[in-house]
Amino acid sequence: MNEKELVLLAKTGDKNAFAQLYGLYKDRLYRYAFYRLQSESDAEDAVQDCVVSAYIQIGSLKKPEAFSAWIFRILYYACGAQIKRQQMMRKNSNIDDMANQLFDDSAEQTALKTELQNALGSLKDDEKEIVLLSVVAGFNSREIGKIVDMTSGAVRSKLSRSLNKMKDFLE
Repeated sequence: MNEKELVLLAKTGDKNAFAQLYGLYKDRLYRYAFYRLQSESDAEDAVQDCVVSAYIQIGSLKKPEAFSAWIFRILYYACGAQIKRQQMMRKNSNIDDMANQLFDDSAEQTALKTELQNALGSLKDDEKEIVLLSVVAGFNSREIGKIVDMTSGAVRSKLSRSLNKMKDFLE
């Protein structure tokens, strides 16, 4: 069964079809949330919020072929809500660092990840979003534009400038 058929079945309340859709997207959703939030548990929470919301709202999806952009838009907002919760927790309980390493890597891999995270950290929030949606989630400029409410041309321009900023930062 293809993705469009699964979406159509999920829209009618078919739980198994929705579960299969989740199976197709779970890794990409988690990777995006992890790189955006820099925390395993926060990423898991954001994905869970996204999936619950998507399950509840699937009936409102107008175009089944837009499922991918639709679910990532929900995740985009779920991550934003998680960031707000993080900020409040830091203010209220003086938590200095909530980020965890995803893998036990060699020192060289850890250093490279740190450099890339620092390069991402040098970007403005909107630039970081576009880079993550492109590189981590694999969306094209048209799809990213739908998620972040920009034209595809503006997305391409911002992505190019952002990647150049990261390149300059890493050099």
